[in-house]
Amino acid sequence: MRHLMGRLRTALGFSLARVLGLCLLAIIIALRIYDPVFISTIRNQSFDLYQRINTRAYAPAPVVIVDIDEKSLAKYGQWPWPRTRIAELIDKLSAAGVLDIGFDIVFAEPDRLSPARIAADNPDLPEAARMELLRLPDNEAALAHAIAASRVVVGETAARLPAADQFDQKVDEVPYAIRGEDPAPFLTSYSSLVQNMPAIRDAAAGRGVFTVVPDPDGIYRRVPLVMLVADRYRLALSTEVLRIATGGSAFFLTTDSAGIKSVTVGGVAIPTDRHGMVWPWFSRTDQRRYVSAADILSGEAPPDAVAGKMVLVGTSAVGLEDYRATPVEAAMPGVEIHAQIIENILTGQFLTRPYTAIGMELIFIAFAGVLIIWLVPLMGAVWAAIAAIACQAMFIGGSYWAFVQNHVLVDPSYPFAATTALFIMMATTNYMREEVQRRQIRSAFSQYLSPALVEQLSDDPSRLVLGGETRQLSVLFTDVRGFTSISESFKANPQGLTRLMNRFLTVMSNAILETEGTIDKYMGDAIMAFWNAPVDAPDHALRACRAALLMRQRVAELNATARTEINRTGGSYHEINIGIGINTGDCVVGNMGSEMRFDYTALGDAVNLASRLEGQSKPFGVPIILGETTALAAEAEFAMIEIDQVRVKGKAEPERLHTLLGDKETAASEVFGAVKAGNAEMLAAYRTQKWAAAEKAIAALEKLSVTMDIPLDDYLDVYRRRIAQYRANPPGKDWDAVYDATEK
Repeated sequence: MRHLMGRLRTALGFSLARVLGLCLLAIIIALRIYDPVFISTIRNQSFDLYQRINTRAYAPAPVVIVDIDEKSLAKYGQWPWPRTRIAELIDKLSAAGVLDIGFDIVFAEPDRLSPARIAADNPDLPEAARMELLRLPDNEAALAHAIAASRVVVGETAARLPAADQFDQKVDEVPYAIRGEDPAPFLTSYSSLVQNMPAIRDAAAGRGVFTVVPDPDGIYRRVPLVMLVADRYRLALSTEVLRIATGGSAFFLTTDSAGIKSVTVGGVAIPTDRHGMVWPWFSRTDQRRYVSAADILSGEAPPDAVAGKMVLVGTSAVGLEDYRATPVEAAMPGVEIHAQIIENILTGQFLTRPYTAIGMELIFIAFAGVLIIWLVPLMGAVWAAIAAIACQAMFIGGSYWAFVQNHVLVDPSYPFAATTALFIMMATTNYMREEVQRRQIRSAFSQYLSPALVEQLSDDPSRLVLGGETRQLSVLFTDVRGFTSISESFKANPQGLTRLMNRFLTVMSNAILETEGTIDKYMGDAIMAFWNAPVDAPDHALRACRAALLMRQRVAELNATARTEINRTGGSYHEINIGIGINTGDCVVGNMGSEMRFDYTALGDAVNLASRLEGQSKPFGVPIILGETTALAAEAEFAMIEIDQVRVKGKAEPERLHTLLGDKETAASEVFGAVKAGNAEMLAAYRTQKWAAAEKAIAALEKLSVTMDIPLDDYLDVYRRRIAQYRANPPGKDWDAVYDATEK
């Protein structure tokens, strides 16, 4: 019955996870159909990435930009130029044999440099001069005459004005024909135009709208080829230039119930999206597209620079600020966008996003989503992740292939994000179900197993066995000096002793954990810890030394805090001093104990020696003692000196002991360098029984150690006493200079 209930709970968990997954999948699909701005922006940015990776290479085409650039402004003066100079530019382009000329500029106001305007603006002019100015030809008339004598498309910009701000104006309509449904509901619509002066507008062979609206993120990606302005069909500047260059015949709109399919200009059918827009496949700005207007006006341009080409007149001068951000350039002159559209039309290299692309994306999301919802509870997160990543990689690869091979835009971003979100949700639900099972294991075993072992068993029940492995560890022991006296002073206040020790053990434990050590056990006022198990730590000796220094620092801070509290509240103060021993060596580490109860710990000779080293810190009067293996591993990173060769109690082999005095900064100081050299001199004299030289070195060391963080007075007193004993009772010629410790 219990087994059946367990299976029922598991099945219900599976069912709940899948129901939640299907609900999320439905939300994801609905969100894509609604297509809010943040989703379309991410999609567009993925298309931008494709364009940056596969930027269209520039190839010469019969379209050129006559650029009012910095050179032109420097030579012919600031903008706007007098209309007579524009007329001169048109005349010279026409004489050079251009197909037609399109202006990415609107001449919406009278020329302030017309003679009559100058006369009106300067009332103090002599009457003769005024009359002479009034007899001169009008600049607008000169420009209109030049336009009428050439094939010129003037630029206009569309605007959406509130109903109250709209004004009556003549909006010419380009000849057109419609094949299919009414396109008006699908086209970009504007209420009015900013047009050229009437004389200029009426003289032009064509009028193109150069309005281009960026996407919400400020990037110009799509350009309308045809639009509605005041209920009139109008072509964009690029397509109007192409229409006039090819004879000025009517254009065709081909539509169906879904919207616009194509725009035909000059016999070329240009596929568009449903709103009559195209996605230009951009190339980077290339100076081969440009001819300086200054060179045209001065006659310095090569004869074939513009002959037989469509010409767009615009500006790249920085001060005129006609720059647009595109997928491949942070700032592209606006006129170049129109030029690149003409290049795309002539080479058939537009990007397309067919109606079927959205369907493909939704089908993939539904298929991959159902696959994830089904597989994660069955296979687990790892294998389901592999399957999901494989599906995502196939779709993204197919999307990229469609772009490279066919210039088709298929969104890789939303399907990827959708399937990733589904996977995360299903994996999280699966994890929560497994966590419930882990809590059940913890609840069942926590009454008679240690919390650490219960945590291991909840992750891997197969570890419920005895045994260990041999690893090199750095083992640390520490305890409180004079703890018995401290305990006696709290005889009437055991709660106070508990609070004191809890504060002490907390700061000690934090020092161990901050260096990623493992706390093995607490033994009253003592702590045992080790590094390099269960987590690998190749620099375990360095970590142990770092922890020891942190312990000293934290105990000093604890004592300072206690003194402050006692001064404020009264009572007795108990200063805590600690001894620390660290040894490095091979140990057996793992689950140790009986078959009924065991814990994770370390055993071995290296552990015993670490405990003995901690005991030696008291007679030598230093807080930290290192074994030889630890010292060799850490000497490059810390300040330490050798203090003795000792045969600790219970061991036959002597151990060379070192004391840890500070970090790398201390090791680099001049004082420590002198102390280390003096200590080496003292030990050499002592071990060769040169007692006078040893005492002289001891006296020098005493003076140096006054400036050190860890005074060496007690340590030096040990040697002073030994030398006095050996003077009275010489050790003999066979003396090995090893001290036999009689206490642990």
